[in-house]
Amino acid sequence: LVFHTGISIVAAEPRYKTAYIEELFGELTFKKFRLTIGSFKNYTSLWNERLSTGDMVHSNNARPIPEINISIPTFTTIPFTKGWIQIKGDFAIGKSFDNSYLEQYVNPGKTYIQSVLWHHKSAHFKISDTQSDFPIELTLGFQHWAQWGGISTNAKIGKQPQSIRDMVKVITGSSGGKNATISDQINVLGNHLGSYDMAIAWKSMNFKLMGYHQLYWEDKSGIELSTGTDGLWGIELSLNKFKWIDKIVLEHFITMNNGGPFHFIDFDHETWPGRGGGGERYYNNGEYTTGASYFNRGIGNPLLPGPVYNEEGILGFLNTRVKDWHLGMSGSLSKHINYRILCTYMNTYGRPDRPFRDIKKGVSGLIDINYKHPKLKDWDFTGSLAADRKELFGNNLGFSLKIKKTGVLGLN
Repeated sequence: LVFHTGISIVAAEPRYKTAYIEELFGELTFKKFRLTIGSFKNYTSLWNERLSTGDMVHSNNARPIPEINISIPTFTTIPFTKGWIQIKGDFAIGKSFDNSYLEQYVNPGKTYIQSVLWHHKSAHFKISDTQSDFPIELTLGFQHWAQWGGISTNAKIGKQPQSIRDMVKVITGSSGGKNATISDQINVLGNHLGSYDMAIAWKSMNFKLMGYHQLYWEDKSGIELSTGTDGLWGIELSLNKFKWIDKIVLEHFITMNNGGPFHFIDFDHETWPGRGGGGERYYNNGEYTTGASYFNRGIGNPLLPGPVYNEEGILGFLNTRVKDWHLGMSGSLSKHINYRILCTYMNTYGRPDRPFRDIKKGVSGLIDINYKHPKLKDWDFTGSLAADRKELFGNNLGFSLKIKKTGVLGLN
């Protein structure tokens, strides 16, 4: 058994508090299994954490949500598969602690749910030759996240179902009982979202080339693959023997379908037969009006801007139809200096129910330079320059300096 604990404190100039604890957790590891309790960064995605735009279901865009998490954090060979099949995954129950923030942010009279509970799970399987040199590698998996429970600020709605039995319904994606809202009785209990993740790679001694796709879903129409080309499409090239450029990522992020323009639950299905669903307005929900966010920052891909970018205390995600291109690149300038470059071109069209009259465009870029001093072990110094242009986020220019120490605080 190995026990590990951690804490990280952030000092910034946000809308709410200038300093806060971002991570505080304890972790117990036994062989390939890990139990973690607390608030901690837990990036389970298959996509490159530093160079990708971000996972559609769970990226590091928002603060970590405090939770109890059981996981197999790294790909582990399944017995009796002769080294060909590996698995990783996790299962968690968590809770939001952003009530004070929302009380200050939300306009008086607007309904939202406080103390939201969360559930998520993931499983990814990799088919790869770990004992020889077969070059092709295939990875398939899924993610499932859900908001549930909590207490509505509307006294007529009040406390949402949050018993053990209700938790089982959320985990299995079942309909709510008589104590749930009409919407959750018709559909499923809580606000659910998830993805099918797939990647195929070619490996050699000099490089690895991976193509990938993340198919996002929020209801039955998405689960049944009827959201067109929506999702994250990408290519990642890893160069093993070229220090100047070690990784290149190119992505196309598109969410123009949103399950179609209308939600067919209100239609006469005998007159207009069909699957139903549609009009999903990704990351939004009629009951959980904060949407898939924590402290108003979207937990998924940041190219669907979270409520923190809204004006006048408006909740929800206003830009859910996008067509974006992204390039990420990293490498080393010397033994102690490495860099990262990100550039994203964005086209946003609003939501299916509230389209923009004119397309809002944007260009954003970032340059990171990281330095490791040879005599200061476990210390990192990073300078960043970032900029936005055009009407989506306006014209902005920012600089940051980050000093990071891992391990026991002290000079070695």
